[in-house]
Amino acid sequence: MRLCARLLVAAAAAALALAPALAEARPGGGASSGSRGSRTFQAPPPTQTAPGPARPMDRTMSEPSRPAAPVSAPAPATPRPAAGAPAAHRSFGAAMMAGLFGAGLFGLLLGAGMFGGLGSLAGVLGLLLQIALIGGLLWLILALLRRRAPEAATPALARRMAPHPGPIPGLGPAASALSRGTAEPEARPVAIGADDLAAFEAALIEINRAWSTQDLPALRRLATPEMLRYFEEDYAALAARGWRNETRDVRLEQGDVAEAWAEGAREYCTVAMRFSLIDVTRRLSDGAVVEGDPTRRQEVTELWTFQRVQGGPWLLSAIQQTG
Repeated sequence: MRLCARLLVAAAAAALALAPALAEARPGGGASSGSRGSRTFQAPPPTQTAPGPARPMDRTMSEPSRPAAPVSAPAPATPRPAAGAPAAHRSFGAAMMAGLFGAGLFGLLLGAGMFGGLGSLAGVLGLLLQIALIGGLLWLILALLRRRAPEAATPALARRMAPHPGPIPGLGPAASALSRGTAEPEARPVAIGADDLAAFEAALIEINRAWSTQDLPALRRLATPEMLRYFEEDYAALAARGWRNETRDVRLEQGDVAEAWAEGAREYCTVAMRFSLIDVTRRLSDGAVVEGDPTRRQEVTELWTFQRVQGGPWLLSAIQQTG
């Protein structure tokens, strides 16, 4: 009796563990997977087709935006000596003046007179005048050299490190982000036309067809490398259980655009789609149905994000679940 109870409990636990994988075996595995550029970790706006919130990403190669590095405080300025405080250059100048003046007085006391010889006071004053003239000439030459040096270096520095004093009026959040030093790309709205909507509907059908036939070259043409990797992981998970999922007769029932924007050369569009399909999971060994009904359609609502580069073809970059 106890053995029977244990077997029943184990079977129930296995059924609960495998139920999500069985019921959600269509493309994307019933998970929120992929990347939406800088909006990967932001929920798309609600739409008439998908009024509820979207589930966060379960699998993504994107990383949350890192906060800007704190701006280091400027180094404290070297304290300037007070007006009456002694300084090295002042002490040296005062000592030299005192020495020269003392030499003049010493010459006067020895009888050289006020104006006779180097040791006289006149000689000292003449020496000081010569030193002042030579020093003034050297200062003038150095000042001219210092003035010309920045002018020659300014153009090269301006090309590499143009200073940014702050946000430029009229540029809005993008300029504020630059002034804060963040790496947030500038987002621009993108107009979506009838041809784009037709491409999204065709992609929904073609991706499900390629998924059912395990046509990896077709999936590579229709999805980003990240989404292709998730498809391959889902194939491997099903094969490990000895199953294979098939979806067919996919029909778009309702859809609308949640948001469309551009970041640099890349354009993104997130579309809410409610579609019906036949979703069946079979056992590889004998083809027996382990989940789904081959004669009954089921309805699914998901958010698919597409991206393209410089007007190229739209590629599936994310699938998000709703509710």
